[in-house]
Amino acid sequence: MAPEKIDYNALRAQTMGAGNDEEAVTVNTRALIDKILARYSGEWTVLRELLQNAADASASKVTIRFETIPSTSVPVPQTSDSSALLRHTLLHHTLKRLIVSNDGQAFGSNDWSRLKRIAEGNPDETKIGAFGVGFYSVFADCEEPLVSSGKEAMAFYWKGNSLFTRRLQMNDEQSGTNTSFVLDYRNNTSPVPGLLPLSQFLASSITFTGLSNIELWLDDWKIFALTKLTAPSMGIKIPRLLETKTPEGLMQVESVTREMAQLDARWLNIIAWKPKDVHNTGISGTPAGMAKGATSGQTLRTFFSRFSASSNASAEKAAKDERMAQEAIVEDLFGECTATVFLHIHTATIRTSCNKSFSQELERATKKPPPKSTKIAVLTSSLDEQTASTSTVAGTASKITDIFSSVLPSRSGRIYIGFPTHQTTGLNAHISMASIIPTVERASLDLNARWVRTWNIEMLRAAGIVCRLAWSGEIDAIKEKLTRALERNKRSKIVREDIDGVLPETIHMLNQFTFRESTPSSQVGSFIEEAFWTCNKLASIDILSSRGVLPSQDVRIIPVDDNLSFVDRIPVLPQDLIKQAEGFVKKLTEFGIISEITTSDIKKALESQALDAKQLVEFLKWVGHKARINEIDNLTVKSLLDVTVAHDDHDSPGQGKLIVLSEIKHFINPSKIPANLPANPDTIPFRLTKSFERVELEALGWEDLQIVPWLRWLVENTGGRGQLPTEQDITQNPAFASQVLPVISKQWDGFSQSSRTTVIGLLSSRTVIPTKMGMRLPPQSYFPSVKLFDDLPTISGLPSVKEKMLTTLGVRKTIELGLIFDRLLAPPEYTPDASNSRPTWSHVDLIKYLSSVRGDIPPGDVNRLRSTPICPAESSDPSKATVQRFCLVDLFEPNESLRSLGLQILYWPGIYRAGSDEGKFLSFLGLRSSPQVPELVNIMANAATTGNMTLRERALKYFIDHHHTNSYANFDMATFTVPYLPVQGDDPARAVLPTQCFTNEGAAIMGYDILRKDLHPHASKFGVQANPSFQDCVDRLIKNPPDTKRRAREVFEYFSTRLNEMNTRLTEMLGQAKFVPAIPKVVPNGLPSEKSGTVRHITPRLCFLGDGGKYGDVFDYADFGQQANSFLLRCGSKHEPTSFELAQLVVREPARVFNSFQSVERYMDLLRNLADSWSSIKRDKALVKEMRKAPFLLAYKEYPSEKGRNKSKGGGPHDVTPDYDDEDDAGVKTYQLASSSEIVIVDDVVNYNIFKANILVAPMEERLEELYEKLGASTLSSLVEEAANAGRVNEDQRDAAKLQTLVNERIKLFLHDIPPESIRHDTKWLEKNVKFLSVQSLSVRKSLKGLRVSHSESVNATTVYDQQKGWIVYFTTAKHDLYHVSQALVQLLVSRPKPQHAMLLDQLLSTDLNKLKRRGYNVDRILRQKAAEARIAEDHRKAQLEAEQTRIKEQEAAWQESQAVKAQEQISMPGVFPDSPDHKLAGRAEENVEDDRSLRRPRGIFSEITRRLGIDDARRPAQTGGTAEGSQAPPPPYSPTDSQQSSPPNKPPNPVTAPHHLQQNLLSAVQLAQAYNSRSVVSKPKVNVVKETQTYCDAKPAQNITFHADTSSGIKIFLSNTLADKNKFVAQNSSALDAFASVLLDCAEVFALARNSVHIFHESNSSTIAFNQGHSLMFNYSYFENLHLPAVQQGHRTDAIIYWFVVLCHELAHNLVADHSAGHSYYAEAFMVQFFGSIAAKVMKETGGARLELRPRE
Repeated sequence: MAPEKIDYNALRAQTMGAGNDEEAVTVNTRALIDKILARYSGEWTVLRELLQNAADASASKVTIRFETIPSTSVPVPQTSDSSALLRHTLLHHTLKRLIVSNDGQAFGSNDWSRLKRIAEGNPDETKIGAFGVGFYSVFADCEEPLVSSGKEAMAFYWKGNSLFTRRLQMNDEQSGTNTSFVLDYRNNTSPVPGLLPLSQFLASSITFTGLSNIELWLDDWKIFALTKLTAPSMGIKIPRLLETKTPEGLMQVESVTREMAQLDARWLNIIAWKPKDVHNTGISGTPAGMAKGATSGQTLRTFFSRFSASSNASAEKAAKDERMAQEAIVEDLFGECTATVFLHIHTATIRTSCNKSFSQELERATKKPPPKSTKIAVLTSSLDEQTASTSTVAGTASKITDIFSSVLPSRSGRIYIGFPTHQTTGLNAHISMASIIPTVERASLDLNARWVRTWNIEMLRAAGIVCRLAWSGEIDAIKEKLTRALERNKRSKIVREDIDGVLPETIHMLNQFTFRESTPSSQVGSFIEEAFWTCNKLASIDILSSRGVLPSQDVRIIPVDDNLSFVDRIPVLPQDLIKQAEGFVKKLTEFGIISEITTSDIKKALESQALDAKQLVEFLKWVGHKARINEIDNLTVKSLLDVTVAHDDHDSPGQGKLIVLSEIKHFINPSKIPANLPANPDTIPFRLTKSFERVELEALGWEDLQIVPWLRWLVENTGGRGQLPTEQDITQNPAFASQVLPVISKQWDGFSQSSRTTVIGLLSSRTVIPTKMGMRLPPQSYFPSVKLFDDLPTISGLPSVKEKMLTTLGVRKTIELGLIFDRLLAPPEYTPDASNSRPTWSHVDLIKYLSSVRGDIPPGDVNRLRSTPICPAESSDPSKATVQRFCLVDLFEPNESLRSLGLQILYWPGIYRAGSDEGKFLSFLGLRSSPQVPELVNIMANAATTGNMTLRERALKYFIDHHHTNSYANFDMATFTVPYLPVQGDDPARAVLPTQCFTNEGAAIMGYDILRKDLHPHASKFGVQANPSFQDCVDRLIKNPPDTKRRAREVFEYFSTRLNEMNTRLTEMLGQAKFVPAIPKVVPNGLPSEKSGTVRHITPRLCFLGDGGKYGDVFDYADFGQQANSFLLRCGSKHEPTSFELAQLVVREPARVFNSFQSVERYMDLLRNLADSWSSIKRDKALVKEMRKAPFLLAYKEYPSEKGRNKSKGGGPHDVTPDYDDEDDAGVKTYQLASSSEIVIVDDVVNYNIFKANILVAPMEERLEELYEKLGASTLSSLVEEAANAGRVNEDQRDAAKLQTLVNERIKLFLHDIPPESIRHDTKWLEKNVKFLSVQSLSVRKSLKGLRVSHSESVNATTVYDQQKGWIVYFTTAKHDLYHVSQALVQLLVSRPKPQHAMLLDQLLSTDLNKLKRRGYNVDRILRQKAAEARIAEDHRKAQLEAEQTRIKEQEAAWQESQAVKAQEQISMPGVFPDSPDHKLAGRAEENVEDDRSLRRPRGIFSEITRRLGIDDARRPAQTGGTAEGSQAPPPPYSPTDSQQSSPPNKPPNPVTAPHHLQQNLLSAVQLAQAYNSRSVVSKPKVNVVKETQTYCDAKPAQNITFHADTSSGIKIFLSNTLADKNKFVAQNSSALDAFASVLLDCAEVFALARNSVHIFHESNSSTIAFNQGHSLMFNYSYFENLHLPAVQQGHRTDAIIYWFVVLCHELAHNLVADHSAGHSYYAEAFMVQFFGSIAAKVMKETGGARLELRPRE
């Protein structure tokens, strides 16, 4: 719900304009001060505030004196030793008083006034005090401070929680020039404060204040004195480029001065004394109480110190030094010490500029306007000043008594607002800002409040600018020192020695201005730092460089690890400065004020000079290192090398060789190429790079000189074609070749193939091999091992050259093969000279020779051997060879298994061994050891064709046996096209391809061939699959589906074994294919049939598995067995149709489905299934659209019975008047199918009973109703139009208010049980938008939209929407039923109301809260609200009683005054005679006054009322001798036996009772009324004697009742113990009991009675109307039910109110008089008279101003 829109401006104006009295806000002073102190607490807060007051008063000297009182337990030592007395005072005395005096200006009248006011502050904008709460810090320890200044004094004292002051004008003797604050401590237990921290605080306090002297006294001892001296200041010139204005423009620096300050301190040694150290230390320095060498008392620290010996050693040394220093101090506590420090203070004058609005807001926050100008001071200490500071304390004691530790900003400076705050500056400098605004406790700066934050931030930025000016002054001083050094040494250029002279001071200054994170607020330091670095108009700052003090934009930073001595002309920061002032240098780089040296800088320097050899080496090292770590890229390296030129005079001193680095491409790697050999011109000399790492040289873009380019250069420069001399010619000089070839040989194994090819190309065609016959080409050279001929040119002089390199170059190890063939294989030639004949070798001899020199045969000769037919084969006789020779690749090894296959075998006489050298060499040349798969397949195929089964079996066996050893698995058996595998069947010669047969015999059902069974274990070797392609099987199934159930089972069972092969595509294909035989269950002859003519095929998705018990009439069901069914399930079959399928079927064929079911209940089950599955059905938008239009929904129309129709006759043609009482007149329901637009959902049973014969309704089930509604069916409530006709609105709307309160109270309980999605409106909407009105009559006309049918009836409650008033709940007061109200309300609250909703709300409205609580409802909130309302009512009632009591006292005073006047008038006047008639008459009247009173009774309206109510008989006079005859007995509890006793005949007249006495008695009676069984004890009030009384006889009947329940208004109900079913009685009469309670409460309101003093009881047989039980008033419901309930239900409450008002008067009178006596009657009538006006007004309000008529009781 959207938040309410309230015009708060108008509301405030209305509130301010109200006429109510204004009230001032009060303050508890003590609580306020305590809360201020809680936030204003801190160390030395009181002294800080008093010192600040002194500074504001322009004081120069402050004296602080602590007065002590001796200890009550430790006596003062009886000695004159001042040291002992002082030590005793410090150890055992406690503080009595603190006196702070200053010599500043005396207090003026405004000062005295402000001292009394909290939070007023000092209005002077030049003063620091702002909040006016600082002085009140004295109340932290002091209860009643005293202030004296000049000639006046002021004392503070408390009265309760309020603080008061008194002022005194002192005489001349008492007055003085000083201002003193005397603070007596609240208790005497405060010890003497720590003197060292106090002294340090005072030292820091004097720094930025105007104070010049501070003294600290302890009793009569002067402990500490501090003096400040300041040298004359001198102005500092503001740099031209410095921006002096802050970013917001609020502040601008106008001028800056610099001055020197000197602080002198003098103190006693006792300041640094630590008593605990002396007490805990023995003479020998060991802890007291621990024996030397003891180990039992070792602490955990001692234990763990074994593991950290090094750290404990330093800690022990520090502890030892501390003990020694303390021992030295104890020796002379009165010894004096002095110390002096020198400080630099830069003070800036700041001019402020604030607009009017900003000034007003700031003044509102600080109670003072912003100053027009202010000052900011920055305190620093230079290295020279720290050296000049002196101290008389030496050694360790100087550390202990470091008085100025907080003054010198050595670690972290602080913000001073006169005094140091907790806020640090972030740099080693103190900053004083008198006009910055702190928080109330003055410990930190206020950066939260809007306007104060802006002011403070600008102040901090101004402080940053002042810090920058202080920096400028310091750096100018260093620049000046360098200038003086040049003049003194008569130099024009700064050298390294000059820089070293000022470097320590510069480093100290840089560290001072190094910003760190400030605490506790990091923003403070950030703002100062930001202004410091950005206030210059250029991003530059003067800094010390190697060339002097220069702007940072001209200075560069050299990284610490870099050596750039080769470019010494660039000004850079000294390396010591970078290391020791690292933080400042880091800030310079972060703000972009200085940058590191760049390659551009270096390149520029290199362009202007030529390097020598040393500089070149340094340059190359730097560039190589940077390039290696990727700090500079390759392009940068190249650009630097391109401009670098160096002189190398190593070979020719004085002349030099010019090295241009842009031409260098290589460097020498001595591990590859010796440095003494000549190198290419683009190679850097090795002597320059010998100290470099390889990666550094490679990072320069250079490569190590490779063998191939180097060799190419050597070869290309042979024969005098280059600069190489003859002795370095590789083709001519054997010695040089003997140097080069080993270098190549060493790298030969690492060469790539292309490099080797290049080397071979360079050397193989040149005479580079030294032989014994001179330089020869490699192919012409032989190894020394070749000794077949003596005239061969063998190698000489190359012992370390690798043999494989020479072999590759072409150097031969064997004789040429052609020569061998010519000499050894040629046929023998017989010549006459037998010596010339050459023997002929066989192929065996040839193989043996070649195998012996196998490793030396050149590759060309090997290829020749493979392609030359040199060996014969076996003939048909294995012992003989063929004449024809074959290549070895065409022959097989001699082997019996190969011979059996008919293969060609090598002829080898003797035993052939494949593992011998000859066998290996033959295999190397191509001899085959096994046939290939294609050869075996051809053998098997040919054998099958020719019918040679034996050969086929041999081939099969060989293939299987050698499948693994011969790697036949590498062949793809599917590539063969010749059938060769045997299959099962009658024809053994039949052969098929591996892809045409399978091993799974189940595939035979699909018509596939099966491999022969003995080959199944080896099927994988032949490439035979277990099953055919699943796709092929599917195609066969679809093409030829099974016609019989048996065949279908077999086919489906086979497919079920291959379910894992079904992919999504095949599953989809099978799901849509019609291959499932749908065989009818019964044919015309009554027998099952599987004839093909009667079989139709359906898709698996339309086939359901099982017996079809539920949907077998409308869907096809089948059962092929569990295994076969699993295949169909995978194809899309189901055991039952899905909701989606049901929906499709029922939408498509609703009539067939409905007729097939032949049962409404079965069809409704189908619809319930659809309803439960709606979440999945609704995803199909097209199906849902069809469902909305299709007439498939089951609905019915209920026609009334004949009896019902007869009852309805006689009305109009369009009126419907149903009879709800006859349950036997139930109509006839006719079911039919219809679309959703034709069906109505019954959500209103009442309207359904009216229009049921005119509408077609949905079955009354929640699931089906939700389905119908989602499909578009309308609800009955949306079709029924109601027109309400409300009668006259009752003027008394209290019932409406009560009903609305009841509904608002209980409605949350109702909505708690309703699902959130069903809630239409919540409680807040109901309270805001719904109004309740009671009317005298109410009727409603109902009609159906689109039909001429209507119905009119009278109702108890209904809801109507009014355009102006909104929703209105009309109800009839006389006979409204909470159930009807609930029916009307649930239409507004629930989106789809149901009958149980109205019943639930009715129960919640009519049931007592306590019962609801017992039933588990959470009604505690309501009970608490009612209790709060009861308390408010009770307070109002008590206020009325108090007002009545006041009025009675006023009447008493008036009565006494009137009686005095009457007494004066009754004095006998002159001339009156005793015998006069008047006198006699008066005497007679006095004698008979009692009798007259007893007979006299009022005959007005009250007498008539009491007579008619039957309670007047108690006042009738008794006749002599008994009661009056014929009198009727009055109703109980008034007994008819009351008799009047005779009075004495001569009774003195009684005075008339005072009216105020009577009213007091009546009020007491009202106050006595209480709740029954009340826990409180009520004392009976004093009853003044009422003289108008007589005594009556009284009888009180007995009661037997028990508390049972409460009404909705909280009145207790007591029921008779004889009542059988109390709960039933309360449930049946709940509304009547509430009506009775309402009447009683209206009457009780007249008397301002407590609500809980009124009770209801019920005894049907009792004659008691009401009774008073211990001041608890009990009223009988039975009388109300019989006398007034019908009239009250009709809205007539007047008679009931009057009747029970009189009864209440009667019972209240019993609070004064227990018996039914004349006194009781008197008081009862007095109650009626007293409260007649109030009851009359209430009755007039009930009747709307009509004339009151008293009707006789029937």
